[in-house]
Amino acid sequence: MRVHVADHPLIAHKLTTLRDERTDSPTFRRLADELVTLLAYEATRDVRTVPHHVTTPVGPAVGVRLAQPRPLVVPILRAGLGMLEGMVRLMPTAEVGFLGMVRDESTLLATTYADRLPEDLADRQVYVLDPMLATGGTLVATIELLLARGAHDVTAICLLAAPEGLARLEETFGARDVAVTVVTAGLDLRLNDKGYIVPGLGDAGDRLYGVV
Repeated sequence: MRVHVADHPLIAHKLTTLRDERTDSPTFRRLADELVTLLAYEATRDVRTVPHHVTTPVGPAVGVRLAQPRPLVVPILRAGLGMLEGMVRLMPTAEVGFLGMVRDESTLLATTYADRLPEDLADRQVYVLDPMLATGGTLVATIELLLARGAHDVTAICLLAAPEGLARLEETFGARDVAVTVVTAGLDLRLNDKGYIVPGLGDAGDRLYGVV
């Protein structure tokens, strides 16, 4: 498993404003969108391409285009929706699937309540959008589902991660013959007794969309 903590002044600046409890929901959504686009540049460095011939106004040129099958972007509902626009802005030809996961606040276990993903993910590069990698339960369950459908190259894009979550992913996937990568804007100190990242930024879904 590979972990990449993005080190860029603009990423740090936007993340600081996201953390601020005084940041309102419209500003939080805008900044999350901008931050995801920056993280997506890092996350897609290994996206598969093929040569592509074009003709410029002054002559022929050889460039690249995204290979088939197209990458699949999977936001985890509901908070992952706040990251989707920033991702598809960078990669508009990608396909999008949706996965609804809910975490039991007493057991911290994740269960699936919505699944709008292709049944066959063989040879697909999959990009999972989940703002907070806390205990790792939701992301582990998501990746296991994707692997069961044939995916073998999964990149998770997270605004923040905790050491406990990364350790759980490493324990689950580190020794397996699959490519699992985590790209995040920050690695925080720890989890509290409720499974929230400290210092974190609170509940990303509530800050994006309000308390419901």
